[in-house]
Amino acid sequence: MGRPKAIELTDCQRETLARICRCVDENGFPPTVQELADMFGVSAPSVHDRLNQLVHKGYLQRTEKKARGLTIARRPEDMTVKLVAIPLVGTVAGGVPILAVENIVGEVLVAETVTKGGECFALTVQGDSMIDAGINDGDTIVVRRQALAENGDIVVAMLDDEATVKRLRIDNGLIELHPENPKLTPMRIHPDSDFRVLGKVVACKHGTINR
Repeated sequence: MGRPKAIELTDCQRETLARICRCVDENGFPPTVQELADMFGVSAPSVHDRLNQLVHKGYLQRTEKKARGLTIARRPEDMTVKLVAIPLVGTVAGGVPILAVENIVGEVLVAETVTKGGECFALTVQGDSMIDAGINDGDTIVVRRQALAENGDIVVAMLDDEATVKRLRIDNGLIELHPENPKLTPMRIHPDSDFRVLGKVVACKHGTINR
């Protein structure tokens, strides 16, 4: 049996689906309804109508009561994306390189466009320190390996033999790692701290993943 015939999309629906696919491919998560409304310069109810049609036609699935609750169920043939495998890193021991063989516990499939900036690896997030950045406990982040980062980047850093995910803040020579959770306090990097940036977070995959 051949593949089922795709249900035809209107131009607006196709453009909306394309934006959602691009956002997921580049960032690892879908846009919110308000973000889509801002992209297209239309009202949120108008976006809801487009999304409802895409759900009805089988291109999207929706998880209720979640701001980023859209999942791509299928893509038109001209919106396919090439996937590549990157290593998934487990617990990182002090002094052991993050991509040492003993740290690699599997693989994660991500869009090839995500990895074009350089060598990438994936980490499973533990804890709720970055929830306001859309990174939740159990999510998998995609990290581009680089030793330098800019103010405001979300990074994976090694601090005193422990890997952590935080937003980097640099102000007049002072360096802090900021959580995206108002209940937690920033981590100030002292001159005698053993600190180094391992990479910049370039995408986030929510929920279960391919390994």
